[in-house]
Amino acid sequence: MLYLVLAVLLIALIFGPQAWVRGQMRKHAAARPDLPGTGGELARHLLDRFSLDAVTVEASAAGDHYDPDARAVRLSPDNHDGRSITAVAVAAHEVGHAIQHAQGSSLFAWRTALARFLGIFDKVAMAILLTAPLVMAVTHVPAIGLMQAGIAIAMLGVGLVVHLVTLPLEFDASFGKALPILSRDGYLDGRDLPAARGVLRAAAFTYVAGALVGLLNFLRILRIIR
Repeated sequence: MLYLVLAVLLIALIFGPQAWVRGQMRKHAAARPDLPGTGGELARHLLDRFSLDAVTVEASAAGDHYDPDARAVRLSPDNHDGRSITAVAVAAHEVGHAIQHAQGSSLFAWRTALARFLGIFDKVAMAILLTAPLVMAVTHVPAIGLMQAGIAIAMLGVGLVVHLVTLPLEFDASFGKALPILSRDGYLDGRDLPAARGVLRAAAFTYVAGALVGLLNFLRILRIIR
């Protein structure tokens, strides 16, 4: 019974934030013809306003994100072409990341550098773990296997670090950049700010589930190695 309760709590911990994020996004995605522009138009306007003319705005099936390599704010079709609180808030959030990049945020640079090598690190780490028993059997030197395990753990830990570094960046994009722009500069009516705040909170929490899954996988691998 205890294991069942723990399993339910674990599932809720991992999938709960994802469900909440989707719910917030849908809740405020209704068309608002009274808004002055679409998400894509607001993103372009804000980028121009902050002298980020080289950053492009694109509709993308890959979802909402800022690509620092391509210098592009990419929005889902609904948010790029939509005229809703969700579209406007998400667009401002992604522009917030472009502003972080332009301002030379060390945390943003660190996260971007780590993320570039994340896939490689994961593959190499798993290869090291899978070959460790064979290497120990051939060499009869347990220390080599322990060293391999240590290297693999360190490499897998990079993914966890990326998720942890991403969280403060997401909150800054939402509440340090996007919300002040939308509220102080009058892009949204005061009555719409609570809804925008909810969407921006959801945008920031998008990576919370990823961080939880990353932590769970890291702990699971540690348990297997032990």
